[in-house]
Parts: sequence; C-alpha cells; structure tokens
Amino acid sequence: MPDDRLDDFLRAFRTLADAAQAATAQPTDKITPLVPVLREHLGRDPRGLPVLTEVVPFLRRVDADVAVAAVVEAHGGGRLLGVGGGEQRMHSSLSEILNTAGQWAAHFPVGAVDYERTATGPDSERRVVAFGLTLLRVDDEPVVLAQRLTSPRHEGQGTIEVLCADDDLAGALLAEIRTAMTERSVLRGQVVTFQGSPYQPGAGGVTFVRRETVPRADVVLPDGTLDRVERQVLAVARHRDTLRDAGQHLKRGVLLYGPPGTGKTHTVRHLVGAADGTTVILLAGPSLALVSLAAETARALQPAIVVLEDCDLVAEDRSFSHGPQPLLFEVLDALDGLASDADVTFLLTTNRADLLERALSQRPGRVDLAVEIPLPDDDARRRLFALYTRGLPFGDGALDRATARTSGVTASFVKEAARRAVLLAAEAGRPVGDDDLDAAVDEMLQDSERVTRSLLGAAPESFDDPLGAGAS
Repeated sequence: MPDDRLDDFLRAFRTLADAAQAATAQPTDKITPLVPVLREHLGRDPRGLPVLTEVVPFLRRVDADVAVAAVVEAHGGGRLLGVGGGEQRMHSSLSEILNTAGQWAAHFPVGAVDYERTATGPDSERRVVAFGLTLLRVDDEPVVLAQRLTSPRHEGQGTIEVLCADDDLAGALLAEIRTAMTERSVLRGQVVTFQGSPYQPGAGGVTFVRRETVPRADVVLPDGTLDRVERQVLAVARHRDTLRDAGQHLKRGVLLYGPPGTGKTHTVRHLVGAADGTTVILLAGPSLALVSLAAETARALQPAIVVLEDCDLVAEDRSFSHGPQPLLFEVLDALDGLASDADVTFLLTTNRADLLERALSQRPGRVDLAVEIPLPDDDARRRLFALYTRGLPFGDGALDRATARTSGVTASFVKEAARRAVLLAAEAGRPVGDDDLDAAVDEMLQDSERVTRSLLGAAPESFDDPLGAGAS
C-alpha cells in the first residue's frame, strides 16, 4: 500500500476510534453538535462550502491572533466558539472536522475555546486563541473563521481557515488579516532574537530582549569613529524622506571589525538603544542561519536593523573553504534582496575581516561602511579606566599609572582590572583603594596570566616586560 494511502487509512481509523470513544464517554443529549450550529449561521450545510487556508509562520502566531481580533472587530464583532474532540482537532483541517462531526455528532462537538498566554514583549503578554471558530458577517455575508496556533500537519505552523460561499470574499478577508498582521505586529519596534531562550520572555521561536541604553559618552572609540557609524545607521533613518526625495538608497550595510574585546558589541548596544522605535533583530551563533527570515521580517517591519554578530562564522572568503557555503549565499541574497528604498540596516561585526568574503565586505550596497574598532590608544585607555572605575575611590595618579602600564590591552582587559581590584579589597576585608588597582594590574600582567590576557583580547607582544615598566 503506498505511503499516502496508508496515512489516509490510519487517519480515518484514528478518527473512527476517537468518535467511538467520545460517543461512549458523554451522553449525546448533553452535547451540542457543531454542524447544526454552523448551518444556522451560514444558512446552508457547511460541509458543501469551500475552505480557504492561510498558513501562519510559527513566529507570527501572536501577530495572527492580534490581526484576527482587529479584523473581526472592524466587521462588527463575532461569536467565538470552541471545538471539542481532543488532540485530533490539531491534526484535522476544518473540512475534515466538519465531515467527521456530520457523521458522528459526539465527535468534534461545540466546546470551550482553547487559549494560551504568550509573550508580546519583555514585560507583556497576551491571551491568544490556540483553537477556536469565529462566526461573523463580512459585507452581510456569513463567514466562519477557524484559528489555531500550531498544526503538526503544517510542520508546527499555525493556520487561519475561512469558510464561506464567496471565494473572492474569503480571499479578501485573508488579505485583510495579512495586512493587519504587518501593521499591528507585536515585533514592530521591539528588540528580538530568533530561536528563543527559555530564560527570557518569548513566543513561537522569538525572544524579546529589553532595549538597553548605553550613553554615547560610554562608547570609547577613536575620535570621529562613532560619528561615522551613527551617521550611517541612525542619521539615514532620521533623514529617510530627504534621501528618498533625492533618489538616494536607504538600505545600508555597516561592518565593525577589530580584535576581540575592543568594543564592537558595546557599540552595537549603543546603536540599538539609540534607535528607539526601530525593529531590531539580533542574530548570533546558530541563529545566523535564519538571516533570510530576519531580512524578510525586517523588510515588513521597517525601519529595522538586523545585527549579525561574528559574521565571519558564515561569510568566510570562499577560497578558504572546500565546498559550497549555502549560509554565505543566504547572507548575500538577504543583503541584495532588499529594495534600495527599504529603511533596513545590516549591522555586522567580525574579529576577522581578513577572512570575509570580498563580495560581502567590498561591494557597495552590501557593506557601505567598514569601520575598524582598534585596540585603545593611551587616551582611550585613560577614558576606559575612568569609565569602568566610575564611583570607585581611585585617584588620578592610580588611573594614570594603570593607563601607562597597559599599552596594547582591550576594553575588556580594563573592565576586568577594575573588577579584580574591588575583589582583592573585598577579600582583604577593607575598602578598595589605589593599591588594589595597582595590584590588580600587576596580577594581570604576570606571565602566569598570559593565557587570560589572550582570552581578554590583549596583544601578547605588548607584554615583553611582565610588570609593564616602559611599555609602549
């Protein structure tokens, strides 16, 4: 027996078994059959009407619920029904439910609406319809709208099904819902990442991230560097209308490159915090594989920023590999696929700009601005020590000594030195002071700390003198 016929047989057998169980579990005089209720609303047998189905991507299921509620309200409201029948409902299309309910009144009766509480932001949530039927009228035409969050028949995606006599009306209603999903998306203006964490608010493969505010003064970069980055990422968004009127493109790519620990991610946090009201999609590690989905979402919810952390993991120069790199091609396609007037920024970071595919890093329209985030010079290190020891009782002399002795270190090194000074004082049972900062720097500059320095991004050649005397 072919696989598809076997699947049909097993599904029919399971439906029959479920119907028999439902019939014996509840007296038929205490149930409300589904088909007569729908027949009364539609004015005809629902089993003879076509069903138009819209598949809802898993990460848009909350948007779908918001959209359905808005569209139903716009058409004067409706009556929401649940459907009994257990888990089999989630495996059956609306047509299958109606045909089965028409044969066995005890199977798929009118029941309670299924709800699920789902996050809509870092601090908010919504009760969404997991499975239910809405009876409404659209342009005086009776319509039944079926909504479910997930369906194993559609590989974990949800569905919206419209049952009515007018195919054109059904298509128009689904188009109205699609438009509302975009206009009212709970992702719009949020900071999100895909393939969520169980430790943060999220729903349907999306994690909502609280937008962090990093003051501009806390971003320590060479003079003019942050100005250039902000102009490309933030100023383009502020002047989008002027640029469009002048026939200039809005879509842009910005690459931040430099050694680990120099402040690339810190700069990204500042940009994200400053882009209030902009949709931000953060991709790093395994979620980089979802770059096409991120680009599609950003296009729909613009203005938007797509952050690709450590993009060298997926976009190495092809000459370094021995075969095709589909993920690299997805990155390139995502950058190329946006319309020139799309207010979308691709913000990429990498520790290894030398390994990046030339087509990604050199072609305008993919990356318009590549900015080095270098190791901090003397002035930058002094500002970093002041930043990371803010609120601690260190004198200028101690900060000057620490700065002079740490040539070649990164911002991460400076931050760890401040933390370690506080820890040394705490272990000694006394308030932190200048001697603790000196001791922390001494400890971190010892030969025994060479591996730690490397992990924190320091340049090993800067430490020929372990104590840092005369370091340059």
